[in-house]
Amino acid sequence: MLKLTSIKRSEFRSQAHRLNPVVLIGEDGLKPPLMMEIDRSMNAHGLIKVRVFGDDREARLAIYETICEKLGAAPIQHIGKLLVLYRPQKVAIKGQSETRGKGMREVTIVKPSPTSGTKRPSATKVMVKGNERVTQGGNIKRAKPRQKSSKKSALGR
Repeated sequence: MLKLTSIKRSEFRSQAHRLNPVVLIGEDGLKPPLMMEIDRSMNAHGLIKVRVFGDDREARLAIYETICEKLGAAPIQHIGKLLVLYRPQKVAIKGQSETRGKGMREVTIVKPSPTSGTKRPSATKVMVKGNERVTQGGNIKRAKPRQKSSKKSALGR
């Protein structure tokens, strides 16, 4: 179980105030698929909320402690049926950027041969920017600018 200072815990409590629960634990209790989902959520977000349905306070506390022990998380807050947990996010795998979908990416475009199926299709690798897409025909097009409402612009919004 991860230990935090009271100042850090207070900071995480204030950050968790605006979060919604990402995992809901039903009357059945803590199952292995739920543990995997909590682990996945903690890898993605670091700080998460979990809602536990059930009226037994001791069972909720046992679930809270079990999650913290098995996943190496720090208990931040337990209010009613909401549990707030924190674990530092794992470092991104080499080659994966944290800003997926932005920047340049390599795309392979496969086009059929111009002759009637006698030759192999041609494959070309192209670098595509974040605001570009590849069409069905293999052409690269930029994203269109967002349309603006004439009514809203007239009102000054």
